[in-house]
Amino acid sequence: MSTSVAAPPAKSASPLRTARKKHTAGKPKRSLLLTGLMVLMVLYTVAPLIWLVINSTKTQAGLGSSNGLWFAHDFALWDNIRTTFTYHDGIFVRWLLNTLLYVVLGAGGATLLAVLGGYALAKFDFPGKRGIFAVVIGAVAVPGTALAVPTFLMFSKMGLTDTPWAVIIPSLVSPFGLYLMWVFAAEAIPTELLEAARMDGASELRTFFQVALPLLAPGIVTVLLFTTVATWNNYFLPLIMLKDPDWYPLTLGLSAWNSQAETIGGDVIFNLVITGSLITIIPLIAAFLFLQKYWQSGLAAGSVKE
Repeated sequence: MSTSVAAPPAKSASPLRTARKKHTAGKPKRSLLLTGLMVLMVLYTVAPLIWLVINSTKTQAGLGSSNGLWFAHDFALWDNIRTTFTYHDGIFVRWLLNTLLYVVLGAGGATLLAVLGGYALAKFDFPGKRGIFAVVIGAVAVPGTALAVPTFLMFSKMGLTDTPWAVIIPSLVSPFGLYLMWVFAAEAIPTELLEAARMDGASELRTFFQVALPLLAPGIVTVLLFTTVATWNNYFLPLIMLKDPDWYPLTLGLSAWNSQAETIGGDVIFNLVITGSLITIIPLIAAFLFLQKYWQSGLAAGSVKE
């Protein structure tokens, strides 16, 4: 007589194991605390922009008779834009062109110098390299306002104050941009690739433009955005360097419009100040949106060690 032995029952999965989810890089663990903090940060960042957009649609009278976070009964955005560009013989257009001049020469020149200096420091060995590194790090830590007064005294002796060069020349120096390009060039350009180009008979200039420069594109865009924003929003340096309103950038010009309400007989044009501020930030927002894939990759360079 044969007896059959019943198979042991299959072990059921533990409720804790079934309830536990695997979190990977594609599916990170959710945190209500971090989500709440991110929502607060987004609101903190977007709220001033929303306020600016809403109040740029109001007239001067509507600014004082309506809620700051809601529209007034009349929609005057297009009238405000037209008046902003035509007020005081179109001085706003002159300020806009001045700002573009400072950005093209100042920020563009700072980016060019940062690219050349960063590449040289990353790929060439020469005496004093450690000292230059210490100077660059120290310059990054020094705020620009601390150098404003010495810069003014130096430019005053040279007779360059109240000229565009008093704003352009100091903007050419970007210690942070130089350091960023230094780090980026060290990671993005393989030394073997440069040595192969030199063995093929390419000169250093040709090696830089045809081999290194295409690899530096994300870092160049990142540095260009940082220097552009710094030059576009520069206020303190033009404030102490310029007296002629014809050479004001947008930041200083809008501040002058805002100060008219404090003078006797001055025009109160807060609606134009708000509209002008909205027009001022549109180019920066557009630049970040169109170039985001480049500067994001530039900021992430060197963050992962292979």
